[in-house]
Amino acid sequence: MRLRSGAAIAALVMLSVAGCKTDTTGTGDAGPEATNGAGSGGGAALTAAEALPVKGRAPKTGYSRERFGTAWADTDSNSCDTRDDILKRDLKQVKFTGGDCKVSYGVLENDPYSGKEVVYKRGASLVDIDHLVALSDAWQKGAKYWDASKRIALANDPLNLLTVGASPNRSKGDGDTATWVPPKAYRCTYVAAQVAVKKKYGLWVTSAEKAAMVKVLSTCSKQALPTGGNPTNAPSRFHAK
Repeated sequence: MRLRSGAAIAALVMLSVAGCKTDTTGTGDAGPEATNGAGSGGGAALTAAEALPVKGRAPKTGYSRERFGTAWADTDSNSCDTRDDILKRDLKQVKFTGGDCKVSYGVLENDPYSGKEVVYKRGASLVDIDHLVALSDAWQKGAKYWDASKRIALANDPLNLLTVGASPNRSKGDGDTATWVPPKAYRCTYVAAQVAVKKKYGLWVTSAEKAAMVKVLSTCSKQALPTGGNPTNAPSRFHAK
């Protein structure tokens, strides 16, 4: 849904979770920070941002989460749902219940949106899986015209997903770069990831959004462009309303 630069983190709080097994290494697909050796080279993010097509924001009419399929569908067919895949990828000290899919505990050592350490406990979580490009934003910038397969793919693509603290994520809402960015320590990586997703899926940006992207990436002109994630069409067994 990677790790983080930012404010100093607090001392690690160790919690035991009965009946669970521990995995200390992430095994999920590469996410938006997987740029070293995998992403395009220096300056690629700024170049890509400057090339994004510009149009006005379309009406939100017709949008619903269901238009992007069932939440956290297993589109990569690894028998684990997307949410658990991203938790397993992004958290440290991961523990599972009943196998190696269902994450019951983990530590987000440095939340990219706050710089703080956040503990994940299933059922009482202080973390969210953020869609870097919000689904409603995508809907208004091209996704409403796609077939369901492409919308489902976007909603479950690791390139567009990041584990973050719940509180700052909910202050973001469905904002784009023109209306919300994280603290400076993570800002270039965050904007580069949004650019990568919009380029991959052929989404447009508003003029204000593009200007904000270019402004941020001009402060880190060697920022690489993340690549990878899942195919842009989900398997045919998945459906959306």
